[in-house]
Amino acid sequence: MKEVLIAPSILSADFGSLANEVKLIDEAGADWIHLDVMDGHFVPNLTFGPPIIKSIRPYSEKPFDAHLMVTNPDDLLEEYVAAGVDMITVHKEVTPHLDRTLTRIRNLGCKAGVSINPGTSLSGLEFLLEKLDLILVMSVNPGFGGQSFINSSIDKITAVKDLVSSKPINIQVDGGVNNEIAPQVIKAGANVLVAGSAIFSGSDVKSYQQNIALLRCKT
Repeated sequence: MKEVLIAPSILSADFGSLANEVKLIDEAGADWIHLDVMDGHFVPNLTFGPPIIKSIRPYSEKPFDAHLMVTNPDDLLEEYVAAGVDMITVHKEVTPHLDRTLTRIRNLGCKAGVSINPGTSLSGLEFLLEKLDLILVMSVNPGFGGQSFINSSIDKITAVKDLVSSKPINIQVDGGVNNEIAPQVIKAGANVLVAGSAIFSGSDVKSYQQNIALLRCKT
């Protein structure tokens, strides 16, 4: 069984002190820093872009995990690499030449991922496994934080696990993950848990550390 990694989503952080929030979750034991990039077009929300990411990059040496919820990811890859991200995940729904895009991401020096919305099938991913470092299962409809976990996501995670088999591909789940949901998604096969409000409900290093430990199913 793969090690369980926790990737706090800074979408739920205090944007008034974002750099300090990144520093705190780093000290609290986050494995990755998850960056929910939304363009207000592919999803009904607008978050942040490369300038913000570049400004917070000095506050953590943990991998920066960029989830691009945008309609034109191919036009933006270089900007996010220049901002300091380590992983780029694009959506299957808006990436018509997915093989080419994943190859570009790797050629730019980043790990490559694909995200699938709740209503999206896994069809075609079997031909791309050699190009993938990560498959992200969206367990809510993307666009806003604080949504409830969609229960059918458990079956989809299991299907991704079967698809990946023994290949070194991380299975990430994002949306509605809390300390009650975490054991279920881990059992189904997820090894990277994105969580926002479940972590940032605290206010200091100690509370963030406790919240992260609960998601790992450790106390």
